[in-house]
Amino acid sequence: MIGKSRLFSRSLCILAIVGICTMAVGTVSVIGDNRTKEGKALKPRVVADLFHAVVSANRAVYSQVVVNRLMLHDKVIKASEHFLEEKALPLPAQMFRLGAELAAEKNRKVFYSLHSYWPLNKLNAPGSEMEKNGLAFVTVKDQNFYGEEVIDGIKYFIAVYPDRATDQSCVQCHNNHKDSPRRNFRLGEVMGGVVIRIPFGE
Repeated sequence: MIGKSRLFSRSLCILAIVGICTMAVGTVSVIGDNRTKEGKALKPRVVADLFHAVVSANRAVYSQVVVNRLMLHDKVIKASEHFLEEKALPLPAQMFRLGAELAAEKNRKVFYSLHSYWPLNKLNAPGSEMEKNGLAFVTVKDQNFYGEEVIDGIKYFIAVYPDRATDQSCVQCHNNHKDSPRRNFRLGEVMGGVVIRIPFGE
């Protein structure tokens, strides 16, 4: 019991730290025009890398400390895509999407999403040509992809980061889901990409 209590306390501390970091990066990317207090503009790639580090850490903590622990280890509650109806935990990808949607409602400076060539939800398929190019690159090269694109007359910096299967629960879900277009994912394999889009320039 003591070990679980300590683990739970540590988990809460990690979540609190990640939350603070999220607010900090959000402040950097939203206030003014991405300038530091010395007046130097932060490069879009730097902002994207910082933002990705935070949202990825947030997702990893939820997946490992909440979903894996409660569903696979302690077996007290399951995670389900129908979490509201089944009184279950949201899947890590759903939690990621819910956070992205809320962030988009609060500011229009940074947009992030999770995409794949083999999505369970068709809304997570790549949209623009740049997203398709980025996903193809990270899937083959397992490296970050950076580019620029124009959408509705607005110039965006776009970054795509490899999204790997870091947890067994993710692999099991995608391989066993009835709507999955692919069923042979392995632990550590690139399953898709985290897409971050930042408006810049005129």
